Amino acid sequence: MRKFLFVILIFLLTLQSSFAQKCPEWLGNAVMYQIYPSTYKDSDGDGIGDLSGIISKLDYIESLGVNAIWLNPVYESGWFDGGYDVIDFYKVDPRFGTNDDLVRLVTEAHKRGIKVCLDLVAGHTSDKCEWFKRSMSEGREDKYADYYIWTDTISANEHKLLDIRMSSSDPNVDKHGHFVEVNSTRGKYYRKNYYMCQPALNYGYAHPDPSQPWEQSVNAPGPQAVRRELRNIMRFWFTKGVDGFRVDMASSLVKNDPGKVETMKLWKEMRTWIDKEFPQCIIISEWGDPQKAISAGFDVDLMLRGGVNVIAPLMYNGDTPWGEYDNIKHGYFEKDGMGSIKGCMTRYSAAYDSTRNIGYMGFATANHDYQRLNIGDRNTPDQLKVALTFFMTMPGLPIIYYGDEIGLKYKYGLPNKEGSRTDRAGTRTPMQWDNDENAGFSSCDPKAIYLPVDTDGGKITVASEDKDPESVLNYVRKLVSLRKSSSALGNKGSWEMVGSLDKPYPMIYKRTSGNESYIVALNPSGKTVSAVIPVNSEMATLYGTGKVRVKDGKSGNKITMGPVSAVILKVE
Repeated sequence: MRKFLFVILIFLLTLQSSFAQKCPEWLGNAVMYQIYPSTYKDSDGDGIGDLSGIISKLDYIESLGVNAIWLNPVYESGWFDGGYDVIDFYKVDPRFGTNDDLVRLVTEAHKRGIKVCLDLVAGHTSDKCEWFKRSMSEGREDKYADYYIWTDTISANEHKLLDIRMSSSDPNVDKHGHFVEVNSTRGKYYRKNYYMCQPALNYGYAHPDPSQPWEQSVNAPGPQAVRRELRNIMRFWFTKGVDGFRVDMASSLVKNDPGKVETMKLWKEMRTWIDKEFPQCIIISEWGDPQKAISAGFDVDLMLRGGVNVIAPLMYNGDTPWGEYDNIKHGYFEKDGMGSIKGCMTRYSAAYDSTRNIGYMGFATANHDYQRLNIGDRNTPDQLKVALTFFMTMPGLPIIYYGDEIGLKYKYGLPNKEGSRTDRAGTRTPMQWDNDENAGFSSCDPKAIYLPVDTDGGKITVASEDKDPESVLNYVRKLVSLRKSSSALGNKGSWEMVGSLDKPYPMIYKRTSGNESYIVALNPSGKTVSAVIPVNSEMATLYGTGKVRVKDGKSGNKITMGPVSAVILKVE
């Protein structure tokens, strides 16, 4: 019996090890940097960022210690939704340059050991896309006839939502409902995926309704042709050196798919194909449910404001747009010290335990849709450093949203810009390089700049922070360096919450790999707090911010943390 159990144990360990090797090895040591191309660096003075501008800043990106970048969509677009309404997936938008410029970016990045990932808008196109135009007008025999979902009838409720949308210019209203009326020989209505100008690509229905013949099965010719097109798009860019894709709305492809069963099958199919033809390339999902996404074959699933709901209770507050949306009155990383971690870290722990051997969860400091770290009352360098310590010491893939490494502000009250709406515009403002006009982002007339800058009197720029050893920028560089120097602090190191979930300040967790262990303690509150770390070994302070004192005790080490402080302790 013992021999049988031993064999089973060895089998499980071998299986677990093989799961861990599914992802390309480079991802195990990756730190990613997200760039919104329109607002990173403008090289030609038109007020909009471009690929040549990004190339000119690759040495700076390398100086952060990151080894991968993710670009928001650079394809030709209608620019109603910040590039997510794609006209041509095989062509770089002229505002950014050319396909050759993208290849040059990839080549120059690779020289510096930096991987390049693109955004893949898999679920829809722009209504200006040639595929859609042909599907709409060329009839049922055209190649693209069933690339989209068409019907001549919709429900009364859909009619009501359609009428509301047509009478409003608010982009938020534009999102509601599923169908859009159009003058077409192919059908009277098409199904959209988000905004009305974004017709959903037809990956089929998991459970087609026989009374609705336009609901095609996932195995029908149209949905299968769309799958082939999706592979063609990825192959086109993979063969040009691109290292991976972040997939927008990854769970939205197959319709009427309870539990996302058929959508998961689709991505498993893509994963098998990628592993066979491009084994060093990755796919990252915007899904928010790592147990489904990673099981479906994604290397990384991004922690979103929704899904397993980890980020929102930590980072959002009642006086910010997203805190209001999600009814969160007190975020954990606020100075009032009234936040909670019990629910979100319990959910995180369950997701981590179920996926740690097959892929990674991605923690982003912010992104193009959601608020920055520097927002509302969380606006001082010490507060930002505490939050950044969290992001740079959790397992999985850390992602720095451009500008967060210098504490770029979220700007309230900006107008809708290319689908940003007023809530998202404030997180898409230009990168601030120096104290020249337009903060060094562009040589354009300030009236022509994509969105306004705010350097806080010259304090929040790369140039000013680069020469300040105590700046947020140099703090981030040190955190990235520490993470990459330690397997325990890195992407694969194990994680365990060792502090009290019921007494959330300070938050204390342990990172371990082999004989190497670290304790991370965080106190974002404005008051002094203390706790007992259940570790009897001696601990040495490695890095941090604020005042922290550790004292040996019989039942562990007592830690006392001053207001707004963080520390990384090495267990000796």
